[in-house]
Amino acid sequence: MTIKLLIVDDQAMVREGFAALLNAQADITVVADAADGAQAVARAREQAPDVILMDIRMPVMDGLEALRQILDVGPGLHRPRIIMLTTFDLDDYVFEALRAGASGFLLKDAPGSELVRAVRVVAAGESLLAPSITRKLIEEFAARQGPRPKVLSLNALTPRETEVLTLIARGQSNAEIADVLTVAEQTVKTHVGRIFTKLNLRDRAQAVVLAYESGLIAPQA
Repeated sequence: MTIKLLIVDDQAMVREGFAALLNAQADITVVADAADGAQAVARAREQAPDVILMDIRMPVMDGLEALRQILDVGPGLHRPRIIMLTTFDLDDYVFEALRAGASGFLLKDAPGSELVRAVRVVAAGESLLAPSITRKLIEEFAARQGPRPKVLSLNALTPRETEVLTLIARGQSNAEIADVLTVAEQTVKTHVGRIFTKLNLRDRAQAVVLAYESGLIAPQA
């Protein structure tokens, strides 16, 4: 399957550099680019990309507002997966983007190999939580907001599902969770799917945010 990609950045050199790198991959095709958030919303509607690489800070409309508009579609309609790009490892916008439905984020100066991997990981339905900076960011904002009582929606989870959600929030992969719980990886995938369904989550990024915001897991725990 070819991954259709939209690149959004107000700097032409960045767009062209990313496009050259990603178009060179056999499984990725850059279908369009955009210079600001308003253009991004229009291109997303026109091209229906699988993945969007989008800068956070842009003129006309920033990446956060564009993210919200792109993902604000009716049930059953196409919703691309969005990776936010930033030059700051702890950008106030990034946490809000994860909360709003972004599948992860990358620093703009990340190596090319990491950029390619990010597009493939997100296209496959996972979230980009592997870099330790993502956990650092979430913990930082969770710490600023302080612990919150567990939300009622978590009551829908079984004890095992709650345990799996806790391990997801600590940045562990399905394979790592399987090792911790001494179960098959497929069993973990089943638990993860049920967690997403019960809590109406799109991916692991939203699961991590919810785990911290709900007080299920405390920063630096």
